[in-house]
Amino acid sequence: MGIIKMNDIEKITIESSDYPKLLRFIKNPPNTLYYRGDFSLCDTLCLAVVGARRCTPYGKWAAYHIARRAAEHGVTIVSGMASGIDSAGHRGALDAGGKTIAVLGCGVDICYPKNNKGLMDQIGKQGLIISEYTAGSPPLPFQFPMRNRIISGLSQGVLIAEASLGSGSLITAECALEQGREVYGVPGNINNIYSIGVNKLIQDGATPIVVIDDILTALGIKKKVEGTSKQDALGKDEKGILNIISNSGEVNLDFLCKKSGKSPAEVGALVTILEMKGRVQTSLGKIYIAKY
Repeated sequence: MGIIKMNDIEKITIESSDYPKLLRFIKNPPNTLYYRGDFSLCDTLCLAVVGARRCTPYGKWAAYHIARRAAEHGVTIVSGMASGIDSAGHRGALDAGGKTIAVLGCGVDICYPKNNKGLMDQIGKQGLIISEYTAGSPPLPFQFPMRNRIISGLSQGVLIAEASLGSGSLITAECALEQGREVYGVPGNINNIYSIGVNKLIQDGATPIVVIDDILTALGIKKKVEGTSKQDALGKDEKGILNIISNSGEVNLDFLCKKSGKSPAEVGALVTILEMKGRVQTSLGKIYIAKY
């Protein structure tokens, strides 16, 4: 099972003010998180890069290079450290000298799969390893679908690099949609069983990533060579909330919910994203003021 002896495991509960902002607003947020590494990465601009364990070289290439490109522009890559697409996404971020978060379906002292020991060690030094399961918890099958809500919950967008219809990464995409996150897909060969799931997501409305730099546009990031600031663009829902705030001045959560027709959890997550992008600020915990 790959148990690793370590004494640097820390934990945080949902009552803590340091609990990840976006994660707090999802349905059924974990009460306790156990982690190793840089916990502050949870509140950075995060992109989940996920996909099937069994995948093609094309899928791995896409996950690696899209993650690497995003990481070069300061995006933290979130994935599940599984074989295949997940591992390629983590490695892309690390090779760019960027940051990455591994969300495990077991204890953070357990390497699963075992052959990812080197990758796990590097993530522990350069990023964050996190789980809702206590140290020593084995990688039981039912725990992996559960952890997918955390992968999407920490992220502002979820990229599915390659997935068949039965891939667990489609659960992550479903969680992302329920949480109001953007879903992106890498189009694949229509004659390839490993592309059917992601192609269907695109058919149903996921944003296709046609060239690598599309992910920068989707995340609202200008290329470094242009010398402009990050996070300029906003999604449709983010624009809607920002317009309400801009037109009303100081507002509270209830007001935003009534005006937008969205739930408190959805509005809270959108406001947090806007705050991360520097478009709003909070005062006294409930008042949101648009920045100009």
